[in-house]
Amino acid sequence: MKKVYFAGSIRGGRADAELYRRMIEFIKERALVLTEHVGDLSLSELEGEYDRDRLIYTQDTQWIRECDLLIAECTCPSLGVGYELCYAEKLSKPCFVFCNKSSGNLSAMIKGDPYYKIMPYESAHELFEKLGEIFD
Repeated sequence: MKKVYFAGSIRGGRADAELYRRMIEFIKERALVLTEHVGDLSLSELEGEYDRDRLIYTQDTQWIRECDLLIAECTCPSLGVGYELCYAEKLSKPCFVFCNKSSGNLSAMIKGDPYYKIMPYESAHELFEKLGEIFD
């Protein structure tokens, strides 16, 4: 079973947390999701203290090293997700970047990098169709 690192905004904003939850549930039917907590609707964007941040960094980078692929939902901009994508690219992990065309403006640094498989979508139906194609 493939291991997936799912990346979505936490401190950058939680407006898409419900979508993350739905995406994670969809992925879990096909693979092991190492970062299920990203879809936790009670997760606060304001959490953080230095020791906790160090633990998060250590755990997340370990999960990226362990994963088979990274799936990121980037409609809500996040410095952390950008870092995770770069870290995964450095390790040659396949990276799939989802962004809603009507409400997101994907960074040129992500969109312009030919390494990433950019998956723009206009509806939830289209998003889940493209998400399923990753595992076909």
